[in-house]
Amino acid sequence: MKPQKKLPRKFYTRDVHIVAKELLGKLLVRKIGRKHLIGKIVEVEAYEGSIDEAAHTFGGKTKRNEVMFNEGGFLYVYFTYGMHFCSNVVAGKLNDGNAVLLRAVEPVNGLELMTINRFKKKNISAVELKDLTNGPAKICRAFGIARSENGTDLTGKEIFILDSPKLSENKIAASTRIGIKKSVDLPWRYYIKNNSFLSRK
Repeated sequence: MKPQKKLPRKFYTRDVHIVAKELLGKLLVRKIGRKHLIGKIVEVEAYEGSIDEAAHTFGGKTKRNEVMFNEGGFLYVYFTYGMHFCSNVVAGKLNDGNAVLLRAVEPVNGLELMTINRFKKKNISAVELKDLTNGPAKICRAFGIARSENGTDLTGKEIFILDSPKLSENKIAASTRIGIKKSVDLPWRYYIKNNSFLSRK
C-alpha cells in the first residue's frame, strides 16, 4: 500500500459541495507529539454562506467566523451550547464564507489516546467504540481539537487530511442537515452509506 499524500490547497478551493462529497473516505490526521490520531471521514455537512441561513457567515464577517472567510484549506473551530467544540474544513475562494462540518469519522489509528481524550479511560466497550467519534463534538474531544486549533492550516503538519481513492457516487448518500433551525430543507448532509460510525443512521 502506497503512503497517502496530504491534500493540497487546490483540493479545498473548489465548490463547497464538491469538497464535502470528496472529503468522504479521506483521512483526518491530528499529530500530538509523536502520535498520530487518524480517522476516516464518513459524514459531513456543507454550509454555503451566500445563500444558507444556517451558515455562520450568512450575516457577514465577525470575529467569531472570520476563519470561514479564508480561502479553502483552513480549520474553522467554533464553540457551541457553552460546552462543545465543532470543527469545519473551509472550502472555496477567499471571502466565499463556505465550510464543511466534520460530523463523523471512523477511528483508524491512535485509538487509545482518542478514548482517553473522550472517555478518560483506555479500555472501552464495542458500544463505546461506535460512540467515540460519531458526532462533531465527539470528534473534537477525541482528537483534542479546541479553540486554539481554530485557523489551523490544513496543509501544515499539526492537523491535515490525507488523500484516498475517490468514492463512487453510489456509495454516497445525501439528506437534510441535523440540528439546525434555518435552511432546514437543503439536502447538504453527505455520508458514506451503511457506515457504522455515522452520527445518525
